[in-house]
Amino acid sequence: MGDFNKAIRFVLANEGESSNDPQDAGGMTKFGISKKSYPDLDIQNLTKEQAIEIYRRDFWQPYENFEDRLATKVFDLSVNMGHKRAVQILQRALQCLGAKVVDDGILGPITKQAVELANVDLLLTAMKSEAAGVYRNLVATNSSQQKFLSGWLRRAYL
Repeated sequence: MGDFNKAIRFVLANEGESSNDPQDAGGMTKFGISKKSYPDLDIQNLTKEQAIEIYRRDFWQPYENFEDRLATKVFDLSVNMGHKRAVQILQRALQCLGAKVVDDGILGPITKQAVELANVDLLLTAMKSEAAGVYRNLVATNSSQQKFLSGWLRRAYL
């Protein structure tokens, strides 16, 4: 079972405190919570505690029953690139291990069963590779994102 306190520390370390880079598609961001995703939220005055509650409410729940390291990895990817893409990475990694799942981004019963049957170490290795591929593809299709690639790749392999 995943440990939210451990996972949130990991995510917050990856996200940093605040950013307002004009090339960042999320716009103004604080503790990883973006204005684009939460347009009605006062991002500038967002507290760390409020961000943690948003993560618990909106991001953590689908993964909380996964093995701890796996829960943290899928949660972190979900925060960085969205739930659907994070689940697709999980599904593609499961496919690499021979699971018969569709990479539709839906965390349904077939995907959950495949996760339960998978070797977590191998699954994490495959997920890291898949995540790196997604980040590289983002840059290949949008060169303005090149400046983020090294940080994204570091995050993919953590």
